[in-house]
Amino acid sequence: MKPISRRAALTLGGLGLAGTAIGGAGLLWSAQDGPGRAGVQPAGSAFGALPGDTLREPAELRSANGLLEVTLDAAPGRVDIGGRSATTLGYNGGLPGPTLRVRAGDRLAVSLHNGLAERTNLHVHGLHVSPEGNSDNPFVMIEPGDSFDYEYRLPADHSPGLYWYHPHHHGVVADQVSGGLYGAIVVEDPDPIPAARERVLVISDLTLDSSGTLGGATAAERMRGREGELVLVNGQLKPALGIRSGERERWRIVNTCVARYLRLRLDGQDLHLLGLDSGRFEAPKSVEEVLLAPGNRADLWVTAVQGAAVLRAVAYDRGSTAGMGGMMGGNGAGATEGTIDLATVTVTGAGVAALPAIPRQPKPADLRGATVTARREFVFAMGMGGGMGGGMGFTINGREFDGGRVDTTVQGDSVEEWTLTNTSPMDHPLHLHVWPMQVVNQGGRAVDSVLRQDVVNVPARSAVRVRIAFTGFTGKTVYHCHILDHEDNGMMGVIDVRPAGQPLT
Repeated sequence: MKPISRRAALTLGGLGLAGTAIGGAGLLWSAQDGPGRAGVQPAGSAFGALPGDTLREPAELRSANGLLEVTLDAAPGRVDIGGRSATTLGYNGGLPGPTLRVRAGDRLAVSLHNGLAERTNLHVHGLHVSPEGNSDNPFVMIEPGDSFDYEYRLPADHSPGLYWYHPHHHGVVADQVSGGLYGAIVVEDPDPIPAARERVLVISDLTLDSSGTLGGATAAERMRGREGELVLVNGQLKPALGIRSGERERWRIVNTCVARYLRLRLDGQDLHLLGLDSGRFEAPKSVEEVLLAPGNRADLWVTAVQGAAVLRAVAYDRGSTAGMGGMMGGNGAGATEGTIDLATVTVTGAGVAALPAIPRQPKPADLRGATVTARREFVFAMGMGGGMGGGMGFTINGREFDGGRVDTTVQGDSVEEWTLTNTSPMDHPLHLHVWPMQVVNQGGRAVDSVLRQDVVNVPARSAVRVRIAFTGFTGKTVYHCHILDHEDNGMMGVIDVRPAGQPLT
């Protein structure tokens, strides 16, 4: 299958299914299937696939009586990958960390211990909670050996869906996430949606040397955005799962990769997309594939059809650093050259009884009819003369990140329209903390479907318009490219949402 282009992704079946095309994929290699990066298997790699292990779910911790109290220990440890021992990072010794299940209105209390050799912190990606104090505050820094007590209070009307948590200390985010620090958060539906089974699938990638130690990223990989040589599902190489013919399962999928875009297919099975990120469609959409930028999540219904199937990540072109002065090394390619088998699915048994219809979801609020109080443009650019340690710089509106500077000041309880303009030759997925975005125009075309996302991909040399309701909370937080190497290299800004009626200057 040929790589899908960035612009073709904008036209896949309406927002529809531009919504399923929220990204692209880069250098997709894995020891599961064949050659390594640039077509060469890494020298001495001991991590060839041993597929067939049964899919394991991450450990789960559930709230009770409105409270979930969790202790997370971020530390290196030994895990099994593909039948071999490896040293990775992890929360509580797991890869991924435990899945946290909460409900709207709950209080989530997390005591985070830093067992790393460098600073860290915690971001609850996508949750609509306060960005201040000991809540989802990206400016908290936890020194090695220290602990910090976070407290997140979910609003009573918080959107159900799949979210996730990971470190967010500027400069080391990509290293820590690629090393294994991530886990899922599920905000449960107020009324259960019927399914034979629910699975949480955390997709990640990492690079290991022949001894099973985490490999470092080269300067060129940091500029492009690193893509690990092993692609994992719940920390496993090509696990196997079984499903009865006619059964309907709910798959909650999160792309925790630092830079890899996942164009997911499960050919031969019946797929319906309930939503992306925190957004839900009023009625599930029939899809053949779902394309997730780094940080995106999908709520997918899989109805089994007799026979075997393979969950695959197939090719997508996310752009290139080629032609930018030749300072990157290599050809700077960003296009996926092949397909990765992520998991095998075996469908067995006689067909089950007819399934009930998937219930319609509440109609999402549509910001296209809202009064817009401000319109802004954010220009994402790459160029020479910046970045960590010199080299290529990554900027928003011509500036690299400075945690002591406020880049954007917003009035609380307002609706703004942002034009996201990407002048660079690579896709950049924008993530805004706390407040989700509604895409209203993509590549010059109006978007009809209503969907809230916290990661919106902006294809190379194109523009996307979004609307944002800055309701519920005030305070300082950040927006940034969710290719985490680009964030670490400066593609991030600080936003200050002021209480309604407070002067902005």
